[in-house]
Amino acid sequence: QLQASGGGLVQAGGSLRLSCAVSGGTVRRYTMGWFRQPPGKEREFVATIRYSGGGTFYAENVKGRFTISRDSAENTVYLQMSSLKPEDTAVYSCAAGGSIILSEIRNPNAYNYWGQGTQVTVSS
Repeated sequence: QLQASGGGLVQAGGSLRLSCAVSGGTVRRYTMGWFRQPPGKEREFVATIRYSGGGTFYAENVKGRFTISRDSAENTVYLQMSSLKPEDTAVYSCAAGGSIILSEIRNPNAYNYWGQGTQVTVSS
């Protein structure tokens, strides 16, 4: 089970940290991803951290501004978001999968488990 939290309203240029608490499994054994769905648009990949080695991957439009990390002791994955822009406004969801191959890490269908979304709104 995945429980996402941390969303809210923030001004452009601000920061937020999203959390995804994992229960019923160990966060290090999953490839964990964050996806988002802007209003009226399709869901899109944001970032992922792989189960093996903890390699991280980002969408081009968040690279350098967002950081995904995991805390094994807390069994939680985080998405630190900085320099937020109005176009980052979306419902953010976390997802978990197994040994997802690199070519599929951006594909939401490759993830087996999903948490509920958390709303992030960035005002201009």
